[in-house]
Amino acid sequence: MATLLIVDDDNAIRETLAELLSGSNECHTADRAEQALAYLEVENYDVVLTDISMPGLSGREVLKAVHKNHPATPVIVISGNPNAEAASELLAMGAFAYLAKPFQLEVVEDTVIRAIARRQELRNESERDSNNGESPAGGDAHAADAPVREESPEPS
Repeated sequence: MATLLIVDDDNAIRETLAELLSGSNECHTADRAEQALAYLEVENYDVVLTDISMPGLSGREVLKAVHKNHPATPVIVISGNPNAEAASELLAMGAFAYLAKPFQLEVVEDTVIRAIARRQELRNESERDSNNGESPAGGDAHAADAPVREESPEPS
């Protein structure tokens, strides 16, 4: 069972995501970035989903902290502002995926499944590397699993 951290100041979105993903995962929720950063100090998460725009610190700070302190943890960025430039910037910062609101729940579920699989691949690589004393594989080993931009289609 994977452990997920869902960070969003919108209670309805936070609860919807937790309900959607809690069937096969353990879900922790935070309503602001500061709370998420405190959780990240004491818990290792398999995947972090974070909104970008929140009062106080933004989801960018969450992304930076996860990338710095837990580099194998995929971060899925959620934004209410479907901006291609912002999406590219967040992906360049290390986000696993970018989901624009309103998103389809199936897209979220699929993205989380892929993020969990990626986290497991990185764990397996790390275990292999520590068991045989070799250094981690070069960047090409991860080229097939580069971050992707995902947006929900416009509502019809």
